[in-house]
Formats: sequence, structure tokens, C-alpha cells
Amino acid sequence: MKLTTKARYAVTAMLDVAIHQQPSPVAIADISRRQEISQSYLEQLFARLRRQSLVNSVRGPGGGYRLARPALDINVAEIIHAIDEPLDVTKCGGTEKCKNGKRCLTHKVWSDLNTVIFDFLSKVTLQRLIDESEAPEEEIISPTFAQVIHNYGNEQKNETTE
Repeated sequence: MKLTTKARYAVTAMLDVAIHQQPSPVAIADISRRQEISQSYLEQLFARLRRQSLVNSVRGPGGGYRLARPALDINVAEIIHAIDEPLDVTKCGGTEKCKNGKRCLTHKVWSDLNTVIFDFLSKVTLQRLIDESEAPEEEIISPTFAQVIHNYGNEQKNETTE
């Protein structure tokens, strides 16, 4: 699976808002300048993020965007979902019609990987990203993606033995 530019930019822009929204809303022009993303592209992303109630817009002079909820309550998976980007590594898009209209031999492994990726990104909040960006490297103790996959594998073994 390759994470799209749209998804990366949406997460980056939301993190920028989370960091800079105090004391006033964050203007798209400021996000554009700091993150080197075009304003027109950001406007498209923020329209989708606003429709999904992840950000609120403030009009007029000094206007811009604020998070609709605390950074602790917004995770990366929902940001990606809000901009209509699929988190799917299956060839069939989850329909199980991978090979000549039938489920392929490896469908389950890719479907399970989808679950692991979604679970991991659901646990990564904007607040966690803020905290990790401010913390010295040795203080970051959150699980790595490899640890999440390892734990998922152990959970699967436990389910089959019970």
C-alpha cells in the first residue's frame, strides 16, 4: 500500500492547525507557507475536513481554521477517511473478487494487514504527534508499527487456540 500525497498533506495540515491554532485560527496561507503545500490544494482538503467535522472555519479578517475537537480526540485514520482516501492493500478493494471474480489465495493476509494498519492509525492522535515532535527521541515510548504487527500476530494466535 502506498499512502497518497493527499493523505500525507491532510495529516500534515491538520497537525499544523493543532500546533498553531492558539491564540487565533490558522490561515491556509500560513499552512501553505510553513508546509510548502499549495493554497488551492489545501482549500480542497479543508473543505472535506470541514464537511467531516474535523475542523471549524472562522470567516473574516484573522479567520482560518481550528480543530473541531481536541487534538487528543482526532486520529490519523479518521483524517485519511475524511478526505476519501482508502486504507486498503487488497487488490479487490475488499470485495473478495480478486482473481477472475473469486477470492485470491492471499486475500486474507492483505485483509488482515488492512485491519492492522487501520488499528495502528486509529491509535495515532494529533496530540500524540505533537507530543512526539516536541519530545527528545529517547523519550518516545509509543509502540512502533512493527510492535503493533507483532502484537496483532499474537492476538490472532490466541484467538485460534481458544
